[in-house]
Amino acid sequence: MSEHPVIARLFASNAQWAADVDQAEPEFFTELAQGQSPPVLWIGCADSRVPESVITGSRPGTIFVLRNIANQFHLDDDSALSALTYAVDHLGVEHVVVVGHSECGGASACFNAAPSYTSGEPCATEAINKWLYPVTALAASLHLSSAPKEEALPILIEENVKMQVDNLSQTPAITNAWKNKNGKGKDVYIHGWVFDLASGRLKDLRVSRGPSSK
Repeated sequence: MSEHPVIARLFASNAQWAADVDQAEPEFFTELAQGQSPPVLWIGCADSRVPESVITGSRPGTIFVLRNIANQFHLDDDSALSALTYAVDHLGVEHVVVVGHSECGGASACFNAAPSYTSGEPCATEAINKWLYPVTALAASLHLSSAPKEEALPILIEENVKMQVDNLSQTPAITNAWKNKNGKGKDVYIHGWVFDLASGRLKDLRVSRGPSSK
């Protein structure tokens, strides 16, 4: 066992969880090892306060996950494009959800950086600043700097989710699925949500897209 208490706790908790599940459902892990067919691809923020399976009360095998800083989907990100293609074409995912959250540190940093934003290619050398550049550009375009941050940040968070929904709708994996259904013959839909940390509730931004709204 690890000499680090935090790591030791993780292993102890895992062992207890596995034992509890095995006692309640003896065949669960055997069935889990046979494969996956999750109905949902969750594209969320890496924030530790937004664990998708926990906040939705979902069992292992329900949600295929892609998380990063500020829940973005860059159209030139091979990792994200690969995850999306695999989810849609091979796993038969029916719902792709982009989930932002309140008090997002990435969005907050972009709001702070927006007044010094200049259009064009990002000149930042730090990886995180280059990664956040599209959200910084979005913040600048919304002209939120004159508003109090507590009012402006929720707007930026929602608009960022909407931007990612738009990005997803332009990908070959989605456009092909809308023409031909996915690899499992199912329709595919994109949704945009925000998780409120203060209440624990998900908010549907009602920007869903599907085959009939392409």
